[in-house]
Amino acid sequence: MKTTSTRRNFLAQGAMLTASVALSQSSWASAFANMAKGQRYKVAVVDLMILKRQKLGAFQLTKDIGADGVEVDMGGLGNRPTFENQLAQPEIRQQFLDKAKELNLEICSLAMTGFFAQSFAKRDGVDRMVQDCMDTMKAMNVKVAFLPLGVNSDLTKNPELRPAVIERLKLIAPKAEEAGVVIGIETSLNATDEAKLLDEVGSKAIKSYFNFSNAWDNGRDVNEELKILGKKRICQIHCTNTDGAWLQNDPKVDLKKVKKTLDKMKWEGWLVIERSRDVKDPRNVKWNFSANTAFVKSVFQE
Repeated sequence: MKTTSTRRNFLAQGAMLTASVALSQSSWASAFANMAKGQRYKVAVVDLMILKRQKLGAFQLTKDIGADGVEVDMGGLGNRPTFENQLAQPEIRQQFLDKAKELNLEICSLAMTGFFAQSFAKRDGVDRMVQDCMDTMKAMNVKVAFLPLGVNSDLTKNPELRPAVIERLKLIAPKAEEAGVVIGIETSLNATDEAKLLDEVGSKAIKSYFNFSNAWDNGRDVNEELKILGKKRICQIHCTNTDGAWLQNDPKVDLKKVKKTLDKMKWEGWLVIERSRDVKDPRNVKWNFSANTAFVKSVFQE
């Protein structure tokens, strides 16, 4: 039986299959999902951006898209005292964990996207909100949380908020260290300034959740930004650009070069697909995210 290039690559990576075994398409999908467990780079999607914010259906859709995992949101914030978090309920939490296990997927991170619109620097009760996230992380054995500083704590436009942001991160850090989790912050700062901020916080539990689009939108070199931040400061990566075109069609994007940079840094972890939707049909979730996932995997899981 003729062996395809994909199968040869698969067998070469140590899968316990033989060329004489005829597998159905679904069986191959399962086999490749198992193989991804040993990958240096894993690929996830964001439940909020696939329009399944904290919904159980996000897992099946993630599986259909072809990703290895999903970033699960903590729920809306608004003017509430904390996130509208269904995962605080043990029975709901268990449903999510069971579904992930059933589909051979991982929850790569929890996301506090409520802070895109709310001010981390000024909002009352931030300590409780972040603590609720850390409690959920611990209950679900999730090691990374995404904390965007967002519009209202944008340190490029509002540099006067820097001391307040650092102070609050320093208060969170010991609790995160004790819980054994990492809070990954996304800022609008260039890599040099973000590195200084992280060094001033001075905790292994507060790191950069690096977003490629922040560099590309501001005309900065992603590869240089990654090198400046360095392996130890980056916990996870949002591996997309602002919406416009798929990653493979975006002239700003050279993921092969990015992979070489990350390889040289010896970084490994989750590449989380957030955007890069084709503007011709941005709400066509499966079409957009399947294309971007397939492309990222073709580069990083070759």
